[in-house]
Amino acid sequence: MSDVNIPAEGASAPDLCLPDQDRKETCLKDLRGSWIVLYFYPRDNTPGCTIEAKEFTEVMNEIANMDAEVIGVSPDSVESHCSFIEKHELKIRLLSDLDKVALQAYGAWREKKLYGREFMGVVRSTFLIDPEGKIAKVWPNVKAKGHAEKVLESLKELW
Repeated sequence: MSDVNIPAEGASAPDLCLPDQDRKETCLKDLRGSWIVLYFYPRDNTPGCTIEAKEFTEVMNEIANMDAEVIGVSPDSVESHCSFIEKHELKIRLLSDLDKVALQAYGAWREKKLYGREFMGVVRSTFLIDPEGKIAKVWPNVKAKGHAEKVLESLKELW
């Protein structure tokens, strides 16, 4: 397995600037002052990724009430994100990381094994970033179902 550098709780969140579903550049440094739920997922319109995105959409109002935003990142294109959001009526911002720069900075681009085969891919991971830009909580290997509720509970405790 390759060495993976996952930012630790208490560390400064690596900055990123990526296009969202509307082709608008989103930079983490511009969102300082608010909480950010930054989650990395493998692919639009796959079963686990759809569950996770829909569950985050379901708790979005509660998250927004705590001055927080949910941002999903995958190596999919802006066009794919547009289709994914429209098809599932998602209310979260999705960023396109075609070059996997943010995925690597957050340690979400890792070696995976499936049916005895090793390959590089996105490991579902989530980071809760506080208003000062520090990582408050890390989930390095996420199971999609029920994850949004766990993140919401942590945000409530830390808020």
